[in-house]
Amino acid sequence: MYQIKKLIVCLDQTELDETLIKFASFVAQVNQTKKIYFTNVIRNLNIPKEVIEEFPNLIENIVEERKTKMKELVSRNFTLSKDIELSFVVKEGQLSKKILKLAHEKSADMIILGRKVQLSGTGVLSQRLARRASCSLLIIPENSIPKIDKLLVPSDFSDYSKDAMEEAIMIVGKYGGKAEIFCQNVFSIPSGYHFSGKTYEEFAAIMQMHAEINFKKFIRKIDTKGITINPLYTKDEDDDPVEDILAKATEINADGIIIGAKGRTAATALFIGSMAERLIQMNHKIPLLVTRPKGKNAGILDYILEI
Repeated sequence: MYQIKKLIVCLDQTELDETLIKFASFVAQVNQTKKIYFTNVIRNLNIPKEVIEEFPNLIENIVEERKTKMKELVSRNFTLSKDIELSFVVKEGQLSKKILKLAHEKSADMIILGRKVQLSGTGVLSQRLARRASCSLLIIPENSIPKIDKLLVPSDFSDYSKDAMEEAIMIVGKYGGKAEIFCQNVFSIPSGYHFSGKTYEEFAAIMQMHAEINFKKFIRKIDTKGITINPLYTKDEDDDPVEDILAKATEINADGIIIGAKGRTAATALFIGSMAERLIQMNHKIPLLVTRPKGKNAGILDYILEI
């Protein structure tokens, strides 16, 4: 996986900004990030032309005021390294389009944005960016604390699960190799299991056995860099693997969940996978990293930005 050299942090002038800045500082130190774009998007101002003519510096002053506030907040919450260049960007327009365009123009490796729980917000931006961004997305719920002691990587042993695992290994390696990585496979029992002549419990044992075999095949293809990967096998009882993932993350007190976006080509880029979609919708407590190999959406991005 690539390193996070260029980072975009989406600020919106709410209390969540402090948390996002602290996470940006943490991510930058772990990944040796070179440049961070702290970004704020002003919704369309719709100022009448006559007013602009009367006050020609109005929009410029609004932008500068936003930048000043961002700089003050960052100075209080960001641990600055001399090797990191900070940039402050204020745009006017539709939030998702402006962030996508900025990420494309700057060739960003990751976008950090907040997940509001008590604060007002819809969560729509997270899903739009997860589907359309040409880079990874880190979603931070309110009051999260930046640390990496335990990471949970849900896996179906596919290529995009491999991307997520490699990202987790890289993060832990940069963090000093001390954190634990848990690889969770959620398996279900097919409705026709009884045709095999086995009991439910016997067939569940067979399904777990194959999951264990597939994990061994999966992990052999990955350079773990000497980091121990702890496999977890969860039987899905209610046809909702996302509930099982969130329950396991809570049980092990995970500091983050990492999942791979399903779209790996321009043709499939809008389909990040039902599990990733549901995790974005349902997860309100744990930082969630949706990984995507850089540039996988580039073929359709110009079209999206014109919509």
